[in-house]
Amino acid sequence: MSCNRPLRNWAGAGLIAISGCSSTPVGTPPPFSPVVQNSESAAMQTPGLPAPIATTALGPSSRASLWTGDRGSLLGDRRAMTRGDIMTVVIEIDDSAEISNSSDRSRSGSQQAGLSQLFGVPQRLDKRLPDGATSAGLVDLNSQSNSSGDGSVRRNERLTLRVAVTITDVLPNGVLAIIGRQEVRVNFELRELIVTGYVRPQDITRQNEITYDKIASARISYGGRGQITDMQQPRVGQQILENVLPF
Repeated sequence: MSCNRPLRNWAGAGLIAISGCSSTPVGTPPPFSPVVQNSESAAMQTPGLPAPIATTALGPSSRASLWTGDRGSLLGDRRAMTRGDIMTVVIEIDDSAEISNSSDRSRSGSQQAGLSQLFGVPQRLDKRLPDGATSAGLVDLNSQSNSSGDGSVRRNERLTLRVAVTITDVLPNGVLAIIGRQEVRVNFELRELIVTGYVRPQDITRQNEITYDKIASARISYGGRGQITDMQQPRVGQQILENVLPF
């Protein structure tokens, strides 16, 4: 019994080490990212200062009218404008690119040199050469080189997504800084979408939406982790060998 216990301990440690090489624990789905204090949550907890209430000649009772331009009225502007507000980013990417290059180069050259008369040296040298050999053409060089190349790039990307983002800051020029993150887990696969960038308030539609092509310095990340993602990645040992081996 005492001899088998160390073997079981080593086997358990080996299984733990093997499971640690994968991003997904064995037998459990990938966990969601923990909710931490970041710039997005801080913007919701500490919103910007409210806009000052404009005074009118009709007095305070005019603020209760349905036809005022306040955000709380029926016809008010409900678009996200201040720190902590939420709006929707519409991502519809349908891009394609095709590049093709080809080159062809050819060069040939020939050089020949001989000594027919040099103080009688060639005639004396011919007598010592084997039958049929002559020193008439001592040097004869030929060179030829050919080079050709072909290259082509073809890409086709299509992505359609919608994600809610939060205004984290209002810059001095009125531009809004946005950050949004979304995680969806289906069975043992977790999909993650991250969007950051800067938008202009006038580009936000009345539906409180904005398209991705109007986001400056846009950073859009769409990926995930789980069993399917792990199967598409080479093992850790293979990655190490590819980085170390020079062949």
